[in-house]
Amino acid sequence: MKKIYIDTLGCAKNTYDSQMLAAELVKQGCELVDTPEEADIMVVNTCGFIEDAKTESIERIFELVNVKNELEDKKLVVTGCLSQRYHKELAEEMPEVDMFFGVNEYENMTDILVDDNSQVRDGITNIEDDLKYRTRILPSGSYSGVLKIAEGCYNACSFCAIPAIRGKYRSKKFEDCIREAKDMAAEGIKELILIAQDTSQYGRDLYGKVRLPELLREICRIEGIEWVRLMYVYDNGITDELIETIATEPKICKYIDIPIQHIADNVLRRMRRQSSKASIIDCINRLRERIPEIHIRTTLLVGFPGETEEDFDELVDFIDTMKIDRLGAFAFSDEEGTPSYELDGKLDEETKENRRDIVMEHQCRISEELNEKKIDGIYEVIIDEFEGENICIGRTRFDAPEIDCEVSFTTDREHELGDIVKVRIENTYEYDLEGEEV
Repeated sequence: MKKIYIDTLGCAKNTYDSQMLAAELVKQGCELVDTPEEADIMVVNTCGFIEDAKTESIERIFELVNVKNELEDKKLVVTGCLSQRYHKELAEEMPEVDMFFGVNEYENMTDILVDDNSQVRDGITNIEDDLKYRTRILPSGSYSGVLKIAEGCYNACSFCAIPAIRGKYRSKKFEDCIREAKDMAAEGIKELILIAQDTSQYGRDLYGKVRLPELLREICRIEGIEWVRLMYVYDNGITDELIETIATEPKICKYIDIPIQHIADNVLRRMRRQSSKASIIDCINRLRERIPEIHIRTTLLVGFPGETEEDFDELVDFIDTMKIDRLGAFAFSDEEGTPSYELDGKLDEETKENRRDIVMEHQCRISEELNEKKIDGIYEVIIDEFEGENICIGRTRFDAPEIDCEVSFTTDREHELGDIVKVRIENTYEYDLEGEEV
C-alpha cells in the first residue's frame, strides 16, 4: 500500500482538485498521510496565477526536494497550474522531480502513480476534459466546503493566464452538481460554497442558457445544507433572476463575490473586461436596492499598464463613494504569455505597491465604519475555532472562510466546530468583530 502526501497551494479550485485526487488514490488502495516524511509519494498541487503564487509554489517544491534527498525511496510529483504552464522549464530546472502533471490529468495520474514500472515523467496534456461527477475526500470534521460547478473561462482578460491553463468554459452537468452537493451534505457540510472561474455563466455551454438561479434553488432544497455562498460572479452575469433568487432563498447568504478589477473605463478596456464603470455601478445598485443587507466582496487590480493618476483617483473615489463591504487589492503582476505582457505604459514596482497600499488604507477606514454599524446587532455565526475555555472564533453569513472578517465571542455553552449560533456584537475593529452569544 503506497502512502501519499498531498500539499495544496493556491485557491479553492486547487483544494477541490486535491480532494478529488485523494479520493481517486484511495480507490487505488493508497493511504493518505499527513506529513511528507511518512509518504512514499509526495504530491504538491501548485498555483501559477501571479508572481507571488509562483514563487511560493517553487519554494515549496524545493522544500520537498530536500525531504526527498534526506530520505530514501520517495517520489516527488508536481501538479496543478504552475506545472501545466511551465512544465518544460520546470523539468529542465528540477531533475529531482519524478513526474509533472497538469490540471486535466487527475484520472490518468492515479494509474501512473501506483504503477511501479511507469516511466512517465511529463504527463502534461492539453485535453480539456468534461467536468464530471467525482467523489472527493473532505478533511475530517468538515462543515464548510466548495462545490466546483464549472472549469475554464469564457472571458479573455488581458492580464489573466487562466484560460490558457484551464481551457475553455465547461459546466458540470446539473444533476452531477446536485449529486455532489447531496454527498457533501451527507458528509456533514453545512456551508456550501459555489466556485468556478465565473459562476455567473453556469450552464450556458451545456444547455444554451444560464442555469445558476435554478441550480441555487435546487441546492437550497437539500437537507443539511444551511448556508449557500456564491463566489466569483462577474457583474455582467448578475441578472434580475439571480438577484431575485438570492433575495428570496433564506439559505443563500446575502453575500456575493464580484471580481470588479477596476472602475476607470480606460483601464477596463485595456484589461479587455466586459464591464464598464456604468455597468458595475448599476449592478451594485440593483443588488443593494433589492437586497438591502447584501454584502459585496470584490478584488481590485492596481498599477495596470497605462493606469494614469486620473484613473487611479477615479478608483479611489469609487471606493470612498460606493463603500464596498469586503475589498482586497493586488498590484499588477506582469505575466508572460498574456496580452497585457505586450502592453506599453508599464508602471514601476514602487508606484504599483504604493497604489495598492493607498487602496487598502481607504478600505480599512470604510470597513471600520461599516463594522461600527453592526454594534448591538444580532447575527448568525458559524464557529471555526476555539480560543481558550469560553471564547469562540467564527464568521457571519457575510464572511467567506479564510478571506473575510472574523467574529470573536464569549459563550457559557459547549459547542462543536461548525455550530451556528446567534451572537450580539459588542465591539468592532477595522475588520473583525467581538460579541457574546445570546
